[in-house]
Amino acid sequence: MSNPQNRIRNFAAGTLALAFATVLGAAMPATSAPNYDGLWSVVIVTERGTCDRAYRYPIRISKGSLVNAGDSPITIAGRVGDNGSVVVRVSHGNKSATGSGRLAGKAGGGTWSGGECAGTWEAERRGA
Repeated sequence: MSNPQNRIRNFAAGTLALAFATVLGAAMPATSAPNYDGLWSVVIVTERGTCDRAYRYPIRISKGSLVNAGDSPITIAGRVGDNGSVVVRVSHGNKSATGSGRLAGKAGGGTWSGGECAGTWEAERRGA
């Protein structure tokens, strides 16, 4: 079993991927990415480092901005461009991770990194 400090680090890194994405930034105009607004499920997979192997998190995209749609104590900040490009930053305490990638239709994917860990993420649209 990992110690609490590793759990927090792993949680922050994993959360990032999720939201990819993870990721974060300024809100975009309401008309910038309406096709991506709604609830998404994001799974992040660690491919390098000692972070937990995989995480799954709900995120909501609203007017192009990414927000945490779950009850985990993480901060997700990011945006989706008109072309589906995603940039996100996920943080918890002093730990953070960043991610980038692309959404197309009802799915998407990309990469993330945070601390000693890095990997990939995949997203699937769940509803409005």
